[in-house]
Amino acid sequence: MNDAEINQIAGRLERTNELLQRMLAEVAKTPSTHAIFVDAGYVYAAAGLLVAGTEDRRSFDLDAEGLIEAFIDKARTIFADSRLLRVYWYDGARRRIHTSEQQAIAELPDVKVRLGNLNANNQQKGVDSLIRTDLESLARHRAISDAALVGGDEDLVSAVEAAQGYGARVHLWGIEAGEGRNQAEPLLWEVDSQRTFDLDFCRPYITRRPVTTYENEGSPPPSRDEVRFVGAQIAATWLGERGRAELAELLPGHPYLPGSVDQDLLIEAERRLQRSLRGHALLRRALRDGFWQHLQAQF
Repeated sequence: MNDAEINQIAGRLERTNELLQRMLAEVAKTPSTHAIFVDAGYVYAAAGLLVAGTEDRRSFDLDAEGLIEAFIDKARTIFADSRLLRVYWYDGARRRIHTSEQQAIAELPDVKVRLGNLNANNQQKGVDSLIRTDLESLARHRAISDAALVGGDEDLVSAVEAAQGYGARVHLWGIEAGEGRNQAEPLLWEVDSQRTFDLDFCRPYITRRPVTTYENEGSPPPSRDEVRFVGAQIAATWLGERGRAELAELLPGHPYLPGSVDQDLLIEAERRLQRSLRGHALLRRALRDGFWQHLQAQF
């Protein structure tokens, strides 16, 4: 190799180095980006239990807008040199149709609501896979450098591993548990950092609903036929909202109803009758009989 060829190669290497230096300078100017991924089912259960003493969503109200803003503020502090991409809010809904509450959350700036399904037992289905899809996709496309994950399910481990595989750092955020833990240990082992929000942080966003009282508690209770008829009416509404697929899931459990369905049935019956059935075991049995009879007649 002669001197001219050596000089030519040296010139190419110098130009390549200059190009790399310019690229690195541009990358240094680009701010890091973070996103917040919230498993709403976990938040409702953990914060409700911590503040209101119950995981039942019907027993308290959650100021989702205030809580989301608090998460965003916390992220600004932790990821000081980073910008927020958006907050992802994962929840379940019948047939993946937004409730009025979920619609209000979806309208918030920088928030995207992603819905899994709810089965007959009010259990979320598909939420974990949605979180994994979003985490992995954003990390793969270098859209985020950090992910704050608010959740506790062990099924989220694969989502964490997928995002980390593309270079993103995943930070697990949780809510204080009264006893023990409300986040799976394998999930705690996989994340890059962990943070827990205490009672003082959560208290402003949870409001316990007042216990319903009825004016006609002193009057004679309704007859079993009246209560059975109300049970059938509620069953008709239930079937119209949830469809025959969820009916097929429910029927094998006859004569027993899943706890969540039974509780919904009781609350709605008390609302329609305008009186409590809590002290009337025979009437509650008549209510369930009416509910089941209507559903079985439609199958």
